[in-house]
Amino acid sequence: MMSLRRNHLWLLLIFALLLRLISLATYPLMDTTEARYGEMARLMVETGNWLTPQFDYGVPFWGKPPLFTWMSAYGIKLFGLNEFAVRAPHWLAGVATILLIAWVARRLGINALIAAVVLATCGIFSIAAGAVMTDMALTLSLTIAMIGFYLAWLQDSPNSRWWGYVSFIGLACGLLAKGPLVLVLMGMTVMPWLMWQHGVISAWKELWQRFPIVTGCILMLAIALPWYLMAEAATPGFLDYFLIGEHFKRFVVSGWQGDLYGSAHDRPRGMIWLYWLQAAFPWSIVLPVLAWRRRAQISTFEYQHKGLLSFLLLWLLSPLLLFTMAGNILPAYVLPGVPALALLIALFIKKRDTKWFSGVAMILPVLLMIMMLVLNMGKADTRSDRIVFDQINDEDPVYYLKERPFSGQFYSHGQAKILTDNEVLADLSHFYLIGKKEELNDFVHQQKLSCNQDFDSPSGRILFECSRLSHRSLAGHFDTN
Repeated sequence: MMSLRRNHLWLLLIFALLLRLISLATYPLMDTTEARYGEMARLMVETGNWLTPQFDYGVPFWGKPPLFTWMSAYGIKLFGLNEFAVRAPHWLAGVATILLIAWVARRLGINALIAAVVLATCGIFSIAAGAVMTDMALTLSLTIAMIGFYLAWLQDSPNSRWWGYVSFIGLACGLLAKGPLVLVLMGMTVMPWLMWQHGVISAWKELWQRFPIVTGCILMLAIALPWYLMAEAATPGFLDYFLIGEHFKRFVVSGWQGDLYGSAHDRPRGMIWLYWLQAAFPWSIVLPVLAWRRRAQISTFEYQHKGLLSFLLLWLLSPLLLFTMAGNILPAYVLPGVPALALLIALFIKKRDTKWFSGVAMILPVLLMIMMLVLNMGKADTRSDRIVFDQINDEDPVYYLKERPFSGQFYSHGQAKILTDNEVLADLSHFYLIGKKEELNDFVHQQKLSCNQDFDSPSGRILFECSRLSHRSLAGHFDTN
């Protein structure tokens, strides 16, 4: 019976991962996050500028370090310019995180398969594992750092100190994935935990003795610092915007007006906790229930596993505590703590829980299938202009009226422009216009263009195929039917 249940869990894990992999190519890059970051990767490959990600041609993107852009750019180099190419590297990062969590679970005497299934079927993890965004690269980096630290602290082998260097490599990758945030999350876990284990004074002594602080920091900086210095040299002002704006004002100032690349998210203080319940579903509900049912054994777990339970709890809580007083947040900000959630549930699960566990683990794959069905029935087209460019079969110029979404940049390969000078149309015999219907109608009449409405997009934008009238009446040439 146990063998059958184990086989069922393996099938469930494989199904969850393959389902997400297949889904990567089934829906367009949607505005704004995925299309924006996908376009940055496309620009990186086209321009050959692998140092500074670009928001548009010649416009540097200072909001994030380049690791996630490098990942998608290499995907384009391998698989061509398509949705699968820019998403697949982030799916691989998710798989790598699952493998790492399963490996450390087995090493620490925890059910590795349970931990892997929890991680693969956690809502925000499944979404991020295959989405063009920064968070999976950060989560993998922090996971490497946390595991390296704990194994170095254990000192259960002659080579334990080397795990400290692994931890610093993880921190270096985190600095290239999302910046100093990785150091803050690590510190919010490690220092309180060391003080809990050894006392306030002895914590610093143990940190020094068990962890290669000086040489590890040198290794970390040797990996990450060169990019920061080269990026500042290439585009002066980067460090001030990124370190002060993105790492202080973004989280402290609600509706921060200094954002160069969009609008800040103004959320109520403490919203991160509600985001965690939603984003980590269904396991965000399961964990407190399991902890309550195992409350009499918690001290035993903590002792038998050498402080692991408290370490995982602090790891899980670190992003929630950090962003509790932040107003500018997103649900994905809980993701760096989700690997700890998987290990905690695996720590609490007993053999008799396998049956209900499988049922809960099936929730996310079922929801994912429903979501893919909804997206492919047209929902995705309301947030992407891919379908608009599917209607254009020639190389004639394309102009957006007033604003251009990131999906318009990506799917036109950067050729669709925002119309800033009406005079450019004077020398064109044939071109396309995209925009809101009423605005386009007014513009066409004012400019005396002959246009046919080619396509009415679910995004609310209209595609007009146009030519300029020359010494002729507008009558008989304008048709929007």
